[in-house]
Amino acid sequence: MSISRINHKLILIALLLSFAGSPDIAALEDSVCYGTPGNGRIENSVKLQDKGNNFISYGTVPELLGRTYVHNKVRDVVVDAYRILEKELPDKVYKFAETGKKKGGEFKPHKTHQNGLSVDFIVPVIDKTGRSVQLPTNIFNKYGYSVEFDDKGVKGIYRIDFEAMGAHIVALHKAAKNSGIGIQRVLFDPALQRYIYASSYGAYIRRNIKMPEKRSWVRHDDHYHVDFIVKCEP
Repeated sequence: MSISRINHKLILIALLLSFAGSPDIAALEDSVCYGTPGNGRIENSVKLQDKGNNFISYGTVPELLGRTYVHNKVRDVVVDAYRILEKELPDKVYKFAETGKKKGGEFKPHKTHQNGLSVDFIVPVIDKTGRSVQLPTNIFNKYGYSVEFDDKGVKGIYRIDFEAMGAHIVALHKAAKNSGIGIQRVLFDPALQRYIYASSYGAYIRRNIKMPEKRSWVRHDDHYHVDFIVKCEP
């Protein structure tokens, strides 16, 4: 192969690598949400990063299917909350789940998640030794959505870590407040809410966060659903 052809290939590879490493142009613009979580869409959404020092996503496959897009302000709040927790509870680990599609809109099987303002979080759990671990999420348990905890928050060797969950909800609220947005509601199984309120974060949550006591169409025991408040277009 001639020197010129080698140089041409090297230049081409360098260009491809530069494009691969450059940010998405749309991601540099603020997201614009339309309508509501139950009837809306979004422009310039961003993908949640798949992992950090104390968190991971619920699965590579749903990520590749484009199910982890959010409003850029929501992304910032989610990541900032994990940073808060990394300092406050360095031994705890967390996992996020479904958020929404890149352009929003209908997001089966969910009734919401349509305009980039909804995020599901897999419940943090501890094992029999009391160690914070990741609840396994895979195709066999619908990436965590078919796990069933009992009325004490126990499933096999795993127990819901209500203290870590309470800390996360409070961190999300504080990060949202610092970013100039809010939290509309947190959906979690009413039968298990008493354990959240019994945690050291319970009083703060009662004062500042709406957690409906009426059960929604799905139980929300394996995950908690958070709707954020961002000003959206009609």
